Amino acid sequence: MRMTENNSFSFFSVNFFKGCVRKSLKSISLRLIFLPLVLAATVFVAACGGGGGDSGAAASSESSTTSPSGSGTSSGASEASGASSPAPASTPTDTDTGTTSTGATSPAVPASDATGASGTPATVIAPAGSIFYGMNGHINRVGAYQTITPPQQLAQLKDLNVQLYRNDVSSVADAQKLASVAQMMAKSGVTVYPVILQQLTFPDENSAYQASYTLAQQIVGVQHYAYYEITNELAPQCLVGWVDGVRSTEYRNDCFQIARGVIRGLIAGVKAADPAGKIIIGGNTWMHYGFDVMLANGTQPDGTSGHPLVTWDITAWHWYSEQGDITHACGGTGCYNVIGTLQSFGKPIWINEVGMRPPPFFSGTLQDAATYLSNNMLGALLAIAPQYNIQSLQVYELYDDPPGGEGAYGVMLYDGKTPKPAYTAVKNFIATHPR
Repeated sequence: MRMTENNSFSFFSVNFFKGCVRKSLKSISLRLIFLPLVLAATVFVAACGGGGGDSGAAASSESSTTSPSGSGTSSGASEASGASSPAPASTPTDTDTGTTSTGATSPAVPASDATGASGTPATVIAPAGSIFYGMNGHINRVGAYQTITPPQQLAQLKDLNVQLYRNDVSSVADAQKLASVAQMMAKSGVTVYPVILQQLTFPDENSAYQASYTLAQQIVGVQHYAYYEITNELAPQCLVGWVDGVRSTEYRNDCFQIARGVIRGLIAGVKAADPAGKIIIGGNTWMHYGFDVMLANGTQPDGTSGHPLVTWDITAWHWYSEQGDITHACGGTGCYNVIGTLQSFGKPIWINEVGMRPPPFFSGTLQDAATYLSNNMLGALLAIAPQYNIQSLQVYELYDDPPGGEGAYGVMLYDGKTPKPAYTAVKNFIATHPR
């Protein structure tokens, strides 16, 4: 999803970076670059790659007692307090209460329990069956998502046999459009869930919290969902440079505090409006798990502890074709079991962006890319799903962007009508690996 990235390669062209402002260079494959450049470029691609938004979802109902491991991080705080992370008196704190998430299907809350912005009960958009396979889309973006009608998109999703449809929202208008689509698709067994996006353009953590709390309440007031994802790939925006992102010291302290304010505010706003909603911590990517470790432990890049603990129900992550083995990902500081660290948070894991870097950065044909997506991406992740409690795999994305956009990441061309080999590969994979 969309995100902005301040880092840049001085030897890449200006036009190359225009894509990074929207999709942040989802299209680099490091298979074409010499090893010294691989390490730096991988960080850049990971920072740029992923999803459709800068934000996340609702707050978790369970406080984790596990202190996630992570290279270079200190032990977490024992309680959610700290002067650097104010919880305004006019809004709830980010101390979560509720039920523990199983990551499985979440029953719909009775209509009488969900009240929309108009004051009338709103039916919760919730799955009725499996949620293992999903697809990313951008209902609120230009391109094929605007020219192909929601019923046509639904028919394509049903043909692929995916059950989840992940989409970004950043305003009430976005939320209203997505709600209409979600209500229609729910009748046919496809569950839409929102990724709530928020920028980091705030002067401090308190203002980030306040604005994000308000935004979340407004968005949730339009429609209640079983799941809310909070932000999208904020970690790379706070990196100090071309680093792996496994250590707390590899992030800028001021940026992290603002990001934490955004996340805390969005979670609190969601939970105030919809206490039953499950919170997905906004997916990061590559080896940038040091960011989530600090959130969970109440620490920050300056080495201090005792800051508010952020809790959630589902841990989301993004993985792309150039990133290799998620159990043994290698960067500039060594090799790490990324999925193992994510598992240590004690929550179900969703890999909610599983994607291929588009040509010419993947060194192969479209058919080669389809085979790689099926065998080396979906197949490899499915094989370790039971061991690491991976409960959903969601492909990025349904349609290519038009020329000049973020890239050809779709399983269909940008006309929204022509399947690529990846479409058939995904359809066949799901058919032969039912979950």
